[in-house]
Amino acid sequence: MKKMFMVASVLLLLVGCGEKKVVEDTKKENMKMVLITMDSLDEHWLSVKAGAEEKAKELGGIDIIFRAPTGKVDPNEQTRMVEDAITEQADAILLSPSDGAALVPVVERAIDAKIPVVIIDSGIDTEGYLSFMATDNYAAAATAADKMAELVGETGKVAIIMAQPGAGTTIKRTAGFEDRIKEKYPKMSIVTIQYSNGDKSLALNQATDIMTANPDLVGFYGGNEGSTVGVARAIEEAGNVGKVKLVGFDKSADIIKGIESGVIQASMVQNPEVMGAKAVEAAYKFITAGITGDKKIDTGVTVVTKENLDKIK
Repeated sequence: MKKMFMVASVLLLLVGCGEKKVVEDTKKENMKMVLITMDSLDEHWLSVKAGAEEKAKELGGIDIIFRAPTGKVDPNEQTRMVEDAITEQADAILLSPSDGAALVPVVERAIDAKIPVVIIDSGIDTEGYLSFMATDNYAAAATAADKMAELVGETGKVAIIMAQPGAGTTIKRTAGFEDRIKEKYPKMSIVTIQYSNGDKSLALNQATDIMTANPDLVGFYGGNEGSTVGVARAIEEAGNVGKVKLVGFDKSADIIKGIESGVIQASMVQNPEVMGAKAVEAAYKFITAGITGDKKIDTGVTVVTKENLDKIK
């Protein structure tokens, strides 16, 4: 049986700095939440979707409408998807912005239209959203740098391959790694930072070129699932397994396989299912009871190696 959601005709919601807002009486047989991720290819985003759908099923009466661009380079497609959600009068928008600056205008239009927006995984340069569900990417990147330093004896050249240059996750995951290397490991250097947009084939080609140009390279840091898998394939094809260390980000069947085979030494594994579930829960509580909850929720990260691989299997 579908649940009925009722919001009282004079429900006072706390928004901003103590400001109050009156919400008109509404009755909904089904609540529609639009989930927009960076793509629908990476297992990370499919896990976010699975977490959102599971929480919606648990709460009952919530339809999750999943949308994602065909590619991750152009934020205009995500902008159009948010605009569509506004036009459709979605009850909530759950968004992982591919560009933290470019998506600001349309997110602010959604907020002005009284649609609660929950940000997932990657930040945005505005403060009007309801809540932000994400890994502490800066801290996780610093941990990745510490792991890399441990693997290479705190000495040598390393390279970074990231996803989209404008994404909040990319910015934090780059800065955290760079800053930690500069602060703690003077005998290590970062020879280049390149952006694969999460494309495995592009990351493979970039990593191959980097190893050719730097035969003394000792390690790679991959900033997302696609980058990590692409770099792993390049290391294998070059016959550098074990010689060139790889610390990556996220989990997938390919990353698990890479850790088992020894081509990937470690991966910073997030909790995407938790991100999706908590995003739905935050929107639901706000819509039904006016509960705003925490502005930022750290969904955690685990450093996974061959020794503790069972944690993500």
